[in-house]
Amino acid sequence: MKANKILIGIISREDYMKRTIAIAKGEYKPKHNEPKIWFESIQSIAKIFSTENQELLRIIIQQQPESITALANLTGKKTSYLSKILETMAHYGIIELDKTGLKPTVKSTDFKIEFSLNSYF
Repeated sequence: MKANKILIGIISREDYMKRTIAIAKGEYKPKHNEPKIWFESIQSIAKIFSTENQELLRIIIQQQPESITALANLTGKKTSYLSKILETMAHYGIIELDKTGLKPTVKSTDFKIEFSLNSYF
């Protein structure tokens, strides 16, 4: 797997909305080195990157399951639980689900988290 580092930013929901509107209006153009994934708090990042979810990502990398059902068999987790967490991870760009939405692939193994008390735009 290519070690594609994902840059994660922390920004308040209000500032994220302002930033998104400014981008849509053409008033702000994101810089190439800005985060591509945004979370509202460190707590919300911690939920996604919990120890349990890190282990889930490792299993996907090492075992390369062909489906969520196969991943459920490997982990002992229910498919409904896995579907929910994998869809959330896919939303943030951490994993990719194939066109059928069944085969998970980890997009990156390296993450960098940054935040600032100043505005990102």
